[in-house]
Amino acid sequence: MNFALIGFILYLVAILVVGFITYNINKSHRDFFIAGRRLNPWVVAFSERASGESAWLLLGLPGAAFASGLLEFWTALGCVTGIIFYWFFIARALREETERLEAITVPTFLAARFDKGQPVIRIMATFIIIFFFIFYLSAQFNGAGKILNVTFGLDQTTGMIIGAAVIIFYTMMGGFFAVAWTDMIQGIIMIGTLVVLPLVGLVELMEISDSAKPLADLVTLEGHPLTSFTGNRTGWAAAALIISGLSWALGYMGQPHLLTRFMAIRDSKEIRISRRIAIAWVIPAFAGALFIGLIGAGLYEQGAFDDIEKVMPQLANELLPAWLAGIFVSGAIAAMMSTADSQLLVISSSIIEDLFHQTFGREVSEKSLLRSSRIITIAVGLIGFGIAVTSDKLIFSMVSYAWAGLGSSFGPLILLMLTWKKVTWQGTIAGLVTGFVSTVVWSELTLLDAVISVRFVSWVMAFIAVWLVSLATRNKS
Repeated sequence: MNFALIGFILYLVAILVVGFITYNINKSHRDFFIAGRRLNPWVVAFSERASGESAWLLLGLPGAAFASGLLEFWTALGCVTGIIFYWFFIARALREETERLEAITVPTFLAARFDKGQPVIRIMATFIIIFFFIFYLSAQFNGAGKILNVTFGLDQTTGMIIGAAVIIFYTMMGGFFAVAWTDMIQGIIMIGTLVVLPLVGLVELMEISDSAKPLADLVTLEGHPLTSFTGNRTGWAAAALIISGLSWALGYMGQPHLLTRFMAIRDSKEIRISRRIAIAWVIPAFAGALFIGLIGAGLYEQGAFDDIEKVMPQLANELLPAWLAGIFVSGAIAAMMSTADSQLLVISSSIIEDLFHQTFGREVSEKSLLRSSRIITIAVGLIGFGIAVTSDKLIFSMVSYAWAGLGSSFGPLILLMLTWKKVTWQGTIAGLVTGFVSTVVWSELTLLDAVISVRFVSWVMAFIAVWLVSLATRNKS
């Protein structure tokens, strides 16, 4: 009897049931996109964490740590720092401002602050979301294919089809209610995977330490020790690597699929409760992901995998009982699904609410808007699946690209809007354009990206653009 398969099937059934149950809860497109601002703090916290880390945390980061060792410590530290910062300085202010402005999407929030430039701001923000989220979404589908390939021997494309079909279905059925409640289930499974698996792996590594290579002797593919925090680089090269890792922190302020969690909580005062839960989740989660990669490096030779991002499911299948491996592999699927469903909703909400409803002024019934939202969800999901099937990039690199683009386009702008009253509509447009263009251009110039990370450069450039243009135009505005 294949207990892993049984566990995985039960997990899929559970989240599909949630989709059916929440189908009739949605009475309007606002319910579909932000759950009518009625979520409790526990659901918000787990939903934000589960959708925030995706297959990247369970596949991408362990794979990177397997290849680069403690160099990825800076990535983990950057992420933890960014999460703590935006829970303290963005969450409550954004919840209160979006309710005041009656905004249910990030583009509408950005535009509603101003009397002029609203259509341009909404259209630009929606385009940026669609452009980068398509890559982000395809990375999640790619993760589903890898996990199911390692665990059940399914063809990777078949795995992508299964993952995409389930996600698109329950997101289309239940909207934000389904996404948030399945995220809570997924967040619990994810933290279990990230705590238990590295502990089991560490015990295994200690038991075979006589025959295995000491961790200090392990080397990456480039010949740099895995135990070096800078990959044995010195000077600017070492500083650039550290900045690159820490720069992941900047992106959290600009991720629309995470910001909507703050917008959906029932009371801004309950942000404090959600913040404690989220921080208690994030520290062991990132430490666990890092250790999974390091333990994998201690157990397997470099080059043992055709794809380094398969190290986590491989460890689970080899070290754990079949039934527990099935649950934890479901955790990796959960990570992918919890982000993909959120991204589907954000893209759909941007098209329906920001373009169709707000910019083009189409006043139709709530029932029609809800039906259109579901149709767009299906269409966007199919496009993301198409890119996943045809792309050969690693999850880590695809997420990094999308993270840089979204983080720099929206992060500096939202931070300044919530803390500085002088942002103008011209400064808003300048920030959106600068963040988008600098990410696309800098990412293509591999020599420059090697000198200093696009995640850092594009965020700083966008921040300066918003600040300078707002100062120059504030009297006119």
